[in-house]
Amino acid sequence: MSKVSRRQALKLLGTTGAVAAAGTIPTMAQQAPAMPNGAGFYRFKLGDFTLTVLSDGQTPPGNAFPNWGANPGRQAEFEAALREHFLEPTQFINNFNPMVIDTGRAKILIDTGRGQAGQLLNNLANAGLRPGDINIVFITHGHGDHIGGLVRDGQPVFANAQHIIGETELQFWLSQATPPANLVALRDRFTRVRPGAEIAPGITAVDTPGHTVGHLAVQVTSGGRTLWHLGDAGGHYILSLRFPDHYLGFDNNPQQAVATRARLWQAAAAERIMVVGYHFAWPGVGYVRRAGNAYEFVPAFFTF
Repeated sequence: MSKVSRRQALKLLGTTGAVAAAGTIPTMAQQAPAMPNGAGFYRFKLGDFTLTVLSDGQTPPGNAFPNWGANPGRQAEFEAALREHFLEPTQFINNFNPMVIDTGRAKILIDTGRGQAGQLLNNLANAGLRPGDINIVFITHGHGDHIGGLVRDGQPVFANAQHIIGETELQFWLSQATPPANLVALRDRFTRVRPGAEIAPGITAVDTPGHTVGHLAVQVTSGGRTLWHLGDAGGHYILSLRFPDHYLGFDNNPQQAVATRARLWQAAAAERIMVVGYHFAWPGVGYVRRAGNAYEFVPAFFTF
């Protein structure tokens, strides 16, 4: 296991390099004229850093439950809460929100979306970026909708980047009878880190287990401001805040996931930490505030 040292991070600074070999990345992803903000991406500032949430697309409408509320006997209550927010539970649409952090010296991509089923590369290009521009790829956890864009045709999509994942998380997935192919393909490229590791100056891995055994969120700090990219530690942007005991059908350890979310919500609300949720309603950027004995997600005021 090796932690990401400041020296390792600095070695990446200013590195852009050539785009991956022809045939591995769609031609459209090699184009770099930026589209207007909001065209499949949302760009904003956090202190001196520039953050860009990238849409990897949406799922077709489908049933929200039991995946998005697996507590036995609670579905009717959860359905009512969604309808209060003008959402039909049988027409649930899921979002996928990776993010690029541009520190001015390195570009860090958090999660890679679903691969060919998604829109990450298209919207990376819309944002004026190419796969070869990415210096670091950080994986929050090993579910397919977060690692699907790591590899194409057997080659790494972000060929110039250092790849980072939690040590516990990678060990868990590689120990499975059928481990995820993309993690197997890149197992020797991964730098394996523990909670608290510095990914790059101002960017730190945060211990958020429960959704998976070694899930890591990302803390970004610049200019006196802090943001968390929650990965899937945030769960659902309405139900996981309104109902303190709410858990997802794909939480590996529901009790641990609930405890992790309670800790995140308490700190985010008390310290006014901005959050980005991977599956929150696009673009998933906002704040958390107290609402009685629970919490609410408050979308940020978007500027274009």
